[in-house]
Amino acid sequence: MNEKQYVWYASYGSNINTDRFLCYIKGGRPEGSSKVETGCKDPSLPLDQSTFTINLPLYFAKEAEKWESKGVAFIGLNQISEAKTYSKKYLITTEQFLEVVKQENNGVELEIDLNEVRRNVSKIFRQAWYGNVLYLGEDKGYPIFTFTAPWDIEDVEWKKPSHSYLTTIVKGLKQDYSVQEIYEYFKSKPGIKDNFSEEELAGVIF
Repeated sequence: MNEKQYVWYASYGSNINTDRFLCYIKGGRPEGSSKVETGCKDPSLPLDQSTFTINLPLYFAKEAEKWESKGVAFIGLNQISEAKTYSKKYLITTEQFLEVVKQENNGVELEIDLNEVRRNVSKIFRQAWYGNVLYLGEDKGYPIFTFTAPWDIEDVEWKKPSHSYLTTIVKGLKQDYSVQEIYEYFKSKPGIKDNFSEEELAGVIF
């Protein structure tokens, strides 16, 4: 009767760093962030995790207070030629995924039907930074979801991310990619391209 249902959550921002992501599961304050996360009612660890490439463009925008009031990661809504966003996906319960979305939306109560998201590929449930859930396909029989903004990449001003935020992502990527791959990945991303010198970006990554 109460068998758990599982989904993949594909993270592309700071949650690529497993230690940071687990603060959404177990609660706690991530390194580099000023906010203590509440965690999930069920603090069980993910059953599995693996790398995943999202064919949507990554960019940095807005000013997140908990990350030094600087830019944070979003993905665009339309596939762009050769767009490639590195991601780490976690196999968690449906309830945990919805609680992670809730925490990313400052704890507001949410009503999200993931079956509807699967049918329609996306669902804007709130006009907020991470108020849009996307369906990205299947793996090992489980649906893959992520969330981003309701707007698209060209509809918002791009913003430079803080060193602490970018370092958090880089630490997660270093588990699966070389520092040179990470440098090449980030250097052309909107929000980074015109805001970081080569030396500054290398200093964060290397």
